[in-house]
Amino acid sequence: MGTISLEGMEFFARHGCFAEEQAIGSQFTVDVHMEVDVSRAAATDSLESTVNYQDVYSVVQREMLVTSKLLEHVAGRIAGSLLRDFGSIAKVTVKLAKLNPPLGGGMVRQASVAVVMPNA
Repeated sequence: MGTISLEGMEFFARHGCFAEEQAIGSQFTVDVHMEVDVSRAAATDSLESTVNYQDVYSVVQREMLVTSKLLEHVAGRIAGSLLRDFGSIAKVTVKLAKLNPPLGGGMVRQASVAVVMPNA
């Protein structure tokens, strides 16, 4: 087994519980860590033997376009979609962070949630 990670993917999206958050939008970052059997790819040097990073990015991008209230919901959708689209993923961890969340005037760099899902 090995871990394939895409870290620091940046998106502008309209997630949040307040109408203003959904109207104005915010910056988000997404990190994805996938546990995958990499032995065949290590031996063959073939893209078909592993998870294609571009395809993973496309799944994350697609899910980030769907407006939601909760970070947990978005991260869960991303994790579920990755598991459905890539049967070779044994377990996925998705960390979603909202940069500069509106928390009543206090300065907070980011609010984040991490969702861990095994492939059932």
